[in-house]
Amino acid sequence: MKKFFLSLISIGIITNLSANSIATFAQQLNLYPGTKATVQWERVFSSKRRLKRYGLDRLAYDKLVRLKYYLIEHAADSKQPIVPGL
Repeated sequence: MKKFFLSLISIGIITNLSANSIATFAQQLNLYPGTKATVQWERVFSSKRRLKRYGLDRLAYDKLVRLKYYLIEHAADSKQPIVPGL
C-alpha cells in the first residue's frame, strides 16, 4: 500500500516538473497563454502557416502536443489564465 502511494506522489512530482518545463519553454518561444483565447490557440496549431510563423513547425510532435495543451489550458478565456506581467 505504501509503495502505491509513493508511486502516485512521484508521478505527481514528475507531472508538475514537466508542466513547469513546458511553461519555461513557452516563454523562451515568446508564447504566453493569456495573450490569446482558446479558439485562437486552436487556429495557431491547426495551420502549417501559423505554426511556421511562430517557429513551431520544427518541434517534435510530443513537444508540440504538450505545448498546445499548456497554452490552451491557460488561455485568456480559460478557468486558469496565465497573463504576462502578473
